[in-house]
Amino acid sequence: MLVDSHCHIDFPELATDIDAVVARMHGSGVLHALCVSVNLEDFPRVVGIADRYNGVYASVGVHPDHEGGEEPTSDRLCELATAHKVVAIGETGLDYFRQRGDVEWQRERFRTHIRASRACGKPLIIHTRSAAEDTIRIMGEEGADTIGGVMHCFTESWEVAEQALALNFHISFSGIVTFKNAMQVKEVACRVPLERMLIETDSPYLAPMPFRGKRNEPSYVRFVAEEIAKLRAIPVQELAERTSANFLRLFRIPQNCA
Repeated sequence: MLVDSHCHIDFPELATDIDAVVARMHGSGVLHALCVSVNLEDFPRVVGIADRYNGVYASVGVHPDHEGGEEPTSDRLCELATAHKVVAIGETGLDYFRQRGDVEWQRERFRTHIRASRACGKPLIIHTRSAAEDTIRIMGEEGADTIGGVMHCFTESWEVAEQALALNFHISFSGIVTFKNAMQVKEVACRVPLERMLIETDSPYLAPMPFRGKRNEPSYVRFVAEEIAKLRAIPVQELAERTSANFLRLFRIPQNCA
């Protein structure tokens, strides 16, 4: 069994082909996937997909890059998190890569998500890009360790991974780990304890080799598993079983739950 711990199958690139995408996912042994929210306007679409398909779950949150829509409050996030099959808060975090000027609004939004997570008891999905120091600092200040979660699509150093692990977070690897020049990501994938590792696609983006540059989808998560298993010199079945068990435990999903 495999799990795609982070995907966006509600995005137009996949939603127009959603029945076939989910069929290929299940056909390739990927029995669970988490469809991750990036804004509140499209949340009904996210949760609708989770309701429609066995093994698909949802989160609720607003991506740090998203501007112009409904600004989340802790109460609003907690309200939406009561919807059927919503298992997490996020994705949230900090992304300074494209931002210029004052980004305090991002930090405040991040704090709001952490507070909502603690209030409703659902783990966090954290995105960080060009902002690792502030991300880890705010996680500590807001007590994110009391609820835990996952650092998704991890591309930071081992030092950052160690700090996230110390804060009770899992580390998730995407198709980037299959790229030849992703040496830092490969190093971290070799060092993260198996009991704290997740794998994902972040589809429709970041397709793994040999599909790099093409549309990604949940069925391709097996290429992530195969690469990490090769790096660690362990059977791919062991990697699949361990990361799947971690997903079910973190998001409190019974193994036989649809």
